[in-house]
Amino acid sequence: ADLPRSQWPELRHAGQHQAADLLAAEVAGGRMNDVDCARIERMWDQARREGSPAAFTDTVLRQGGAAWTHPSGARDLPGRTARHDLLQGQVRLGRWKPGERGPHAYEGAGAAVDPDALGTSLLLVGPPGSGKTRHVTGPVTEALALQALTGRCAVVAVCAAGTPLGPDSAYDVVVRIGDPASVHDLDPYAESDDPDEAAAFLAEALVGDLETVGGQSAATALAQLLGPYRAVHGHFPPLPVLRELLEGEPGALASLRAGLAADEHAVMRRELDARMRQAGSAADTGPALADRLALLDRPVFAEFFGGTGGSRPFSLRAVAHHPLRVRIDLPERGHEEASRLIARLVLAQFHTVVRDTRRPRFACLVLDDATGTVTAGSVRRIQRLRAQNAGVVLALRTVADVPEALHGPLLGAVGCRMALAGVTTWDGSRFAHAWGTEWVETKEVAKHTVFAHQPMTRALHALRKLVTGRAVTTDAVTTKQVERERWSASQLAHEVPPGHAVLSLSSVRGEHAPPLLVDLRG
Repeated sequence: ADLPRSQWPELRHAGQHQAADLLAAEVAGGRMNDVDCARIERMWDQARREGSPAAFTDTVLRQGGAAWTHPSGARDLPGRTARHDLLQGQVRLGRWKPGERGPHAYEGAGAAVDPDALGTSLLLVGPPGSGKTRHVTGPVTEALALQALTGRCAVVAVCAAGTPLGPDSAYDVVVRIGDPASVHDLDPYAESDDPDEAAAFLAEALVGDLETVGGQSAATALAQLLGPYRAVHGHFPPLPVLRELLEGEPGALASLRAGLAADEHAVMRRELDARMRQAGSAADTGPALADRLALLDRPVFAEFFGGTGGSRPFSLRAVAHHPLRVRIDLPERGHEEASRLIARLVLAQFHTVVRDTRRPRFACLVLDDATGTVTAGSVRRIQRLRAQNAGVVLALRTVADVPEALHGPLLGAVGCRMALAGVTTWDGSRFAHAWGTEWVETKEVAKHTVFAHQPMTRALHALRKLVTGRAVTTDAVTTKQVERERWSASQLAHEVPPGHAVLSLSSVRGEHAPPLLVDLRG
């Protein structure tokens, strides 16, 4: 007979009866929760792949249900607000609503997402108050944090200060940009030692949303300063110093040029000379970069981004190597443009650090407000994330928060799309176009008057018409296949009830679910 999962049948079938008996007793005694079970199942799968079941059993016999605990020592979150199935890696977002568009098999079933779906990235659009944070980004972040405790993934959540994405104790690292009490600081260079790499994501953050400044020319200008400065000082410049160099401040450039006098710095000296020749020309991107960098060179940020504060610097590169739970709080009030710049920086750094496809765990970035973060470069990189075992969750108030030229590419780049109640007809048209059309069977019934040829029949028809007031007719039924939109713009704007959303899902394996109505409160 099949054993229940609590008896660890896979271990028993592999001959690891001692480990199975110990773990079964731990579960029965309430000393293991779902996080522990999911973590140990993951380690057993790894042990089988590596051919080391003996080492697995030895660790279990010594540590029991606490084996391979997360480096933080946590075995659960302080509290949960959503329903989770950690053994399947799923979090429930709501319940599929029955209707003519929903397959019968979906009726009453739960709507859930897992890393396989989030690996294709999720875009959700809804006006303020529609429940983006409460019903979607909050539960998804909580699920990823739980899975991080099992060692399966790493999560970075970026939100405005005060956004309810869980208490500080639910995270390993909390970076409060602009708050002097913040324990951690954000490394603007993500521990990079490559000037070109650092220049690329800095250029994306600073001017990626500007159509008047080319991203490649901006990255080149930055690299021409970052490389020489690192060659002289052994590290990249603090942001105020970088701003001075971009502005072409003569003293700063002369001092840097003097430090490159040695022959070993000949290449970097040429780089700096090229930058100095370009300074002040019509094509110089330095002033635009310096103007944007001035948003971060403010007194409120003086202790951040490698400044004079005592906060411990946190590099996003750590997410690629450890199952971390990270939350970055943005200074929303009075610093909206700076917050968007920081969000673009985090998104660009995330794309850079997850490039290694050999990474064993899933990595996900959740942007609770992605306004101003989507650029042409980021859309191209989002498409590549599914091959890099990573994904992003982007929440927008309206599609208009994205440049118009990127509406179609963005909706095409993500695999999961959600339109919440209250979207405008204009936003709905974008989703309707992305979801396309389907063939449906329609029936048309036409009534034709019956003309009788026999006298008796004509008399009966006349009598029937006299009594009923209607001529005798027959129905002609025509059945045909027609193509229609899965969801029209008008339906998305006016027929989605409050607390509901239309959601389509796909997975990294190519599976997909059509756009269906979901009750987010169910």
